Amino acid sequence: MKISKYIILSGCFLAVIAGCNDNLDIEPLSSVTPEKYLWTEEQLAAYTINYYTSSSYEAGSSSTGGMLDSYGEGDPTKSSYFLDTYTDNSVGKSLDNRYLPGFLRVGDSGGYWTFSNIYKLNYFLETVLPRFKAGEITGNQDNVKHYIGEGFFLRAHEYFFRLRKLGDFPIIKKVLPDDQSVLTEASKRSPRNEVARFILSDLDEAIGLLSNSPVGGKARITKNAALLLKARVALFEATWLKYHAGTSQVPNGPGWPGAEKDYNRGYQYPSGSLENEVDFFLTEAIDASKQVADAFTLTPNNKIIREKSGDAVNPYYDMFAGKDPSSYSEVIMYRLYNSGLKIKHGYNQGVFYGYSKGYTNQFEKAFLMENGLPYYDSDSEYAGDDYVGDTKKKRDWRWRLFMKAPGEVKVIENATAIIKYPDPPEVDKSDYTKSTSTGYLLGKGASYDYNMSVSDETAFVTFRAAEAYLIYMEAYYLKYNSLDDKAKKYWRDLRNRAGVDPDFQKTIDATIMTKEAELDWGAYSHGQIVDATLYNIRRERRCELIGEGFRYDDLIRWRALDQLNGFQLEGCKIWGPMKSLYGDRLVTDQTDPSKNNVSSPSLSEYIRPFQRTTDNNNYYNGLFFCNAHYLSPIAVKHFLLTTSDGKTISTSPIYQNPGWSTTVGEGANLDK
Repeated sequence: MKISKYIILSGCFLAVIAGCNDNLDIEPLSSVTPEKYLWTEEQLAAYTINYYTSSSYEAGSSSTGGMLDSYGEGDPTKSSYFLDTYTDNSVGKSLDNRYLPGFLRVGDSGGYWTFSNIYKLNYFLETVLPRFKAGEITGNQDNVKHYIGEGFFLRAHEYFFRLRKLGDFPIIKKVLPDDQSVLTEASKRSPRNEVARFILSDLDEAIGLLSNSPVGGKARITKNAALLLKARVALFEATWLKYHAGTSQVPNGPGWPGAEKDYNRGYQYPSGSLENEVDFFLTEAIDASKQVADAFTLTPNNKIIREKSGDAVNPYYDMFAGKDPSSYSEVIMYRLYNSGLKIKHGYNQGVFYGYSKGYTNQFEKAFLMENGLPYYDSDSEYAGDDYVGDTKKKRDWRWRLFMKAPGEVKVIENATAIIKYPDPPEVDKSDYTKSTSTGYLLGKGASYDYNMSVSDETAFVTFRAAEAYLIYMEAYYLKYNSLDDKAKKYWRDLRNRAGVDPDFQKTIDATIMTKEAELDWGAYSHGQIVDATLYNIRRERRCELIGEGFRYDDLIRWRALDQLNGFQLEGCKIWGPMKSLYGDRLVTDQTDPSKNNVSSPSLSEYIRPFQRTTDNNNYYNGLFFCNAHYLSPIAVKHFLLTTSDGKTISTSPIYQNPGWSTTVGEGANLDK
């Protein structure tokens, strides 16, 4: 097998440009050659948009996960909106093997060690940059610059995905020849902070080239999107280095496998130390995020939950549930439904019936009351959780808007009659599509238009300004251990929009961290409970980004999973007063466990999705985590293809991630 097939270079030129917009005036693909392509503004535009989102996009997948967040075609579970369903925010009826040490194993081939899109973007940049500098690309030169900027942005986005999954990674900036010695040399892994610096440099290039008003508007990448991505990357790396310090997960940490290779032995941080490196990335996050946050106002929340066609639209809700969010002040970029761009999807069809998913009881408890107090405070006015709808009373409007309770209106428009969500929630049903795992139904992005449940055309908001507010708050506090006036303003703006008392100090003073740590994984870093101010900044982020797929990345960068040792996720309180609504539908404690449809009341008043039965159930005893699972293993074939003899793995320049072996089928080493 040729090494290039598995590492960097395979594929003919036609594969590179396949999928370009058929409406553009270009020659048929069969007659296009490298010498005749990428000479015009239109050809550059067609090339880069092909790497926005694939028609086979799947959030988190090794092949397409590095593309822009969007919906997966047809299957709603491929959407980034469902990435949170493997965290303490929401769950389905199954879990990822990351929570079962020993069940996630080293693969024979495949995995996240792939360079397909990186190669194609390198080809683009290597081809067009000299042509642009020589003035040889025709068309509007501002637009040409913009599309080159998109190339840098997309390569940065792809690299950021690999960084999150694998950490240390080869930095490859050009197309390489199909030569084993060259490709083997290129397989050397750069320390993760160097990868992050490379991503920031690509984004700086993009920022210098991109427009904020491109052809296509907010449906295309913009300078502000690049600034926000830069802030996101910088915060991720700063916090990863900070909270994983003293472990094998950071360069020069004890047991860091990079030190075993000559090319990384004696590595020195560019800034002089790990602490300086953290400070560098925090500074970058602060600078980039404030540029975005200061340029955008938040979309208002009019505090209306629609119940009939005459009710006013709530802009904050509809920003996520409409066909075209371009007019909303907060939106920086979105992915518009367009069959020509191959991003049709079935998200609304999924959440219309529940799709066996739901928010957790742990997440419900994270939301503050309108008066700014946590649910357990004696003055909170918390109405309890005997019924799902009770949890919304006098609550943060993000919970009220984006969690669907029994009896609430499901669709209003293009329906012969108003359709409501089932009461009680269908936690006992076995139908995968027409049930919920927890009773707290997912609602962000759910349209009130019945037609969207049949042929979904809602847009996906890829970047929005609220994230910049949150990044600034967190990065500034971590750097200075205090909040400046700008951070305070951003925090008050977010709380005002959420309908929560803007006095965040009131919340901090009322926060009991031991109570929060019982339910919220994000109350921890490296097994230690964080301070109340930092926790409430994390809480704000968790609640604001409800259902948008950020939670797992936040948990790993905070190192907030160390303490998981048999943790049980729960849903609504089915064994309280709500039990009477089910009649005899709830079946449990059967001699034949496979006949159970819910968990036993002897375990908890709250439904436990993973304790319905012990049969074929690896999660019955809860969720566990180990250090190695913070990163994914590299498949064995990649080592073998870069060895001197095709079999002696120690001669490969690639090193395995901490806690993983180079033996196919082995799980993580729990001692590392």
